[in-house]
Amino acid sequence: MMVASTIAQLFGQSPIRPLQEHMSSCLNAAQGLTVLFKASFNADWPAVEESYLNISGFENKADNEKKDIRMHLPRSLFMPIARNDLLTMLSLQDRVANCAKDIAGLLFGRKLVFPEAMQQSMLMFVQAAVAVVFEARVIIDELDQLMISGFSGSELSVVEKLIHGLDQLESEADGLEVALRNELMLLEAQLPPIDVMFMYKLIELVGNLADRAQKVGDHVHIIVAR
Repeated sequence: MMVASTIAQLFGQSPIRPLQEHMSSCLNAAQGLTVLFKASFNADWPAVEESYLNISGFENKADNEKKDIRMHLPRSLFMPIARNDLLTMLSLQDRVANCAKDIAGLLFGRKLVFPEAMQQSMLMFVQAAVAVVFEARVIIDELDQLMISGFSGSELSVVEKLIHGLDQLESEADGLEVALRNELMLLEAQLPPIDVMFMYKLIELVGNLADRAQKVGDHVHIIVAR
């Protein structure tokens, strides 16, 4: 891995920077969900639409960045991280932004309002999922330092701790998802069946958001474990 460190210094411009910028766009898309859900609780559909368009904008930005990275990523055999690993990471990150857009589109398209009794729990769940995405971005931000360190030493310990923290956050989001499903089950007989179906779908998608962010960290773990 010392060879990788030397190569990173030789190449100068890090291939990680575009990946980090793409992850920031994915995080921005996910962070828009908090505003979106708060607006939906008040049935403020103009505000929900504005949030949806904001999230779509960041998803489109991430999509364009993804295409640009794919087109310009060097094919050199001497990159510190294998080209296939970078492309896999890019794809995993992009799924985070796609998921955020799917959530926003479904909530806005169906104009769903979660029962008042569930709204605080739902907001906590969304914030927990976004926290997983944020932590994944922190890990990606450490990649260039990790390369410079030659994937060893104190920087490796920092990244391993961050990955452990990411797993804990995802586990907490899982727990909130289970509790939220139970809350909805207790209320579903009082709600329109079609709305209930889509509420369960939204809960599933928010859980997927956290899962996808965790997979970004998982892939970093695979890279450093080699």
